Amino acid sequence: MKLGMNVGYSGARLELPLDNILLAERLGYDSVWTAEAYGSDAITPLAFIAAHTKRLRLGTSIMQVAGRPPAMCAMQAQTVDALAGGGRMIAGLGVSGPQIVEGWYGEPWGSPYWRLRDYVEIMRKIFARKGPVSHAGREIVLPYPAGAEGSSGLGKPLKSILHPNPDLPIWLGAGGPATTRLAGELCQGILPLRMAADSMTEIGPWLLDGFAKAGNGKGWDGFEINAMVHVRLTDDLDAAMAENKRLIALYAGGMGAREQNYHNQDMVKAGFAEEAAKIQELFLAGRKEEAARAVPDAYIERRSLFGSPDRIRDGYAAWADSGITGLIVVTDQPEVLRLMARLAEQRPAIGPAAALAAGGERR
Repeated sequence: MKLGMNVGYSGARLELPLDNILLAERLGYDSVWTAEAYGSDAITPLAFIAAHTKRLRLGTSIMQVAGRPPAMCAMQAQTVDALAGGGRMIAGLGVSGPQIVEGWYGEPWGSPYWRLRDYVEIMRKIFARKGPVSHAGREIVLPYPAGAEGSSGLGKPLKSILHPNPDLPIWLGAGGPATTRLAGELCQGILPLRMAADSMTEIGPWLLDGFAKAGNGKGWDGFEINAMVHVRLTDDLDAAMAENKRLIALYAGGMGAREQNYHNQDMVKAGFAEEAAKIQELFLAGRKEEAARAVPDAYIERRSLFGSPDRIRDGYAAWADSGITGLIVVTDQPEVLRLMARLAEQRPAIGPAAALAAGGERR
């Protein structure tokens, strides 16, 4: 199992856990991941981390596509990759939600699937440098069309001055069938939204559909699936659960509109529809602590490893058998980084094909 470390996005102050990042690299971790919401951005911290590390892959989980045109996203990714020595950058992309897209970036929500498809295809053309880049997409057109509103009529296709890695990896943060299939078709990896250890039987067939559409024999070989898991060593399991419940309540209750909140919908899909409705109602009414207390323990345990070393080891076994190729650890504890490194070395991961086969047998 490849291990990653999550840095996320900042709170009121930007403080990167550099000591833990360096420890993760010494322990053999594969990657470090940043994020963005509406404060710190995802790409700048990776340039800083690149300057202090030698081997860790540098991933965004995720860059919001509304925040930058695809050409700028490609430029930022290939610039960090070049500064880091090459072969280290992973451009993880996602659409965020309509409240952020329209409220923070002032961009129309549009058709997220087609925007993602256009975005990835344009970035691929930029990285490949086979010629000046043009694209006639459903959501994005390059150059900007002459005769369109505000056009000077002078736009022309251009080719990147910088010669980047032509195979710089693009991954998608995806939760539903359409974007998961898109990741399988166009990308080298996926960051499944709120994946649990038993999710492969759902997302695996969607990815296979995407591979089939891509053609050229594309399959599991070389394709990466990274899940994010909160891990805490503690003697006070209730306190650890309560802290994580506040985070879940924030996302399921307030990260999105009442009518369109992916995190809330995920809770519904996982079998907690009544609880999801209650959490959202309480959170939007300003009763945030009550909303946190309404988060079910069973939902937290789907994506977390809390407690003693033995309890975490027992829980890790399900992830080793889940079919993922990488586990992104969310923690601020150095001792957790060490423990997870030992567990990953001791317990081999079975891979997506074997996990899908085993899931079919269980059904």
